[in-house]
Amino acid sequence: QAQLRESGGGLVQAGGSLRLSCAASRRTFNSYAMGWFRQAPGKEREFVAAINWSGGSTYYADSVKGRFTISRDNAKNTVYLQMNSLKPEDTAVYYCAARVLRWVISTFGHEYDYWGQGTQVTVSS
Repeated sequence: QAQLRESGGGLVQAGGSLRLSCAASRRTFNSYAMGWFRQAPGKEREFVAAINWSGGSTYYADSVKGRFTISRDNAKNTVYLQMNSLKPEDTAVYYCAARVLRWVISTFGHEYDYWGQGTQVTVSS
């Protein structure tokens, strides 16, 4: 069972940048496809970005395309979310998730097997 821990959240002004990290406990990190999701107050959880096991395939929500970049370092058991040009509407708790079916990227939260506790991102206007 993988344990995931997010870090890197915080308070930033609109137009600023943050880099989120998600460290996995398992040494077989490259067995998983990884995803980032977010949930704003009073809203449902939504897909942000995903990456397959090798890092060769990525996918983004339209709302973040061109501003966010997902990447992974399998040697460090870590997936990243670089967030640039942040907007107030990006304010949310951000969660990373791991999917055992590592070859296929998914935008659906219920298709992920393990979740982190989340990290708060707040973008002020």
